[in-house]
Amino acid sequence: MNTSEYQVSGMSCGHCEVAIRGEVSQIPGVDAIDISAQTGRLVVTSAEPLDDAAILAAVDEAGYQAVPA
Repeated sequence: MNTSEYQVSGMSCGHCEVAIRGEVSQIPGVDAIDISAQTGRLVVTSAEPLDDAAILAAVDEAGYQAVPA
């Protein structure tokens, strides 16, 4: 399993988590998503390594900004 961690800015509630989860879950190969508005942390688990750019673009599409942690 591969795990990628990101720090997301702008999240403040469960709705924010749902929006980001919805976008990131569309990326092929994503097996699990752990996200917390309280900590601003996004952890994506996959069988194969994922492209950081794809994750960052999905977070951006949801209306937030992220950087690799």
